[in-house]
Parts: sequence; structure tokens; C-alpha cells
Amino acid sequence: MDADIDYELTRDQWEALKALRAPATECRALSRSVLAQLIALGLAGMNGDLPVITSMGRKVLVRGSSKLLDVAA
Repeated sequence: MDADIDYELTRDQWEALKALRAPATECRALSRSVLAQLIALGLAGMNGDLPVITSMGRKVLVRGSSKLLDVAA
């Protein structure tokens, strides 16, 4: 039931995903192209004119990336 999904996101995508945790007024400066990529992956969405993180985006953010684990080692 729990899908083992590993997203290999770019640094810009990770930073944008982290920024989506902030209050909506702080997310307006995100790159449109990076935001569009996150939306296409189902990690972000739009609530009116404001970008929001999806539940899948939160799971991916909490889980992290294998690239991030390599850096920490």
C-alpha cells in the first residue's frame, strides 16, 4: 500500500518544495518553471493563485532524497 517512490529532484526543485512549507505570501517568488515541474510530479498544486504543497509533496520532503543521504555520509 505504501508506494516506494524515490524522486531525484534538482536542487532548485528541493528548495522550491521546502519553500512551499512557508506561509503562502512567501511562496510568490518561486520560479514558475520549477513550480510547473513540481505540479507535473504531483508534489505541488495551486489553490487559486497561490502554490501549495500536496500531501505527496510533504511525504517526499520528509523522506528526502538518496542524493541528500549521500551528502550527509
